[in-house]
Amino acid sequence: MARTPVLAAGGIVLRQAATPLVAIVRLRKNNEWVLPKGKLDKGETPRAAAEREVNEETGHDVAVQEFLGTLVYESRAGSKVVHFWRMEAGPEPVRKLMRDVKAVEWLPLGDAVERLSRGYERAFLENVGPIALGAKPSAPSVERAPDPILAETISETRDRRSLVQKVRDWFRRVA
Repeated sequence: MARTPVLAAGGIVLRQAATPLVAIVRLRKNNEWVLPKGKLDKGETPRAAAEREVNEETGHDVAVQEFLGTLVYESRAGSKVVHFWRMEAGPEPVRKLMRDVKAVEWLPLGDAVERLSRGYERAFLENVGPIALGAKPSAPSVERAPDPILAETISETRDRRSLVQKVRDWFRRVA
């Protein structure tokens, strides 16, 4: 019997500069560089979780913009489904990093892609990064971006492979 996938959310977090910069975080546990993301708390929407997790992992308040896509991969706990939004960070950190995060780097897109430790995150950022950078910067007051609408709920997905195949097909179309 297949396990229910773990739901998570995060952001492609940008900071405006002459060359826009993308946030990546270094995990304390295994020294990996990853995109800021984390699991949903009980009753939390993916969008709210994405904003909370990015704030905890980067220390920055963020303005959440449009939904960028979903990354599905296998972890020790089983399948993980992560929804990502484009986010714009405030100019300065407003809190200390959470204990699990060792450092935050702000890099140009190409450097951020190269620095990421996980191949599936590199491929994801390589595909959605240019979309995020091409979006018009937000005004200070930002309208809330809606949560993604899934064609099927995770609990209705009986064949895990078909979900993974759908994601692969999506990446082929985007590339």
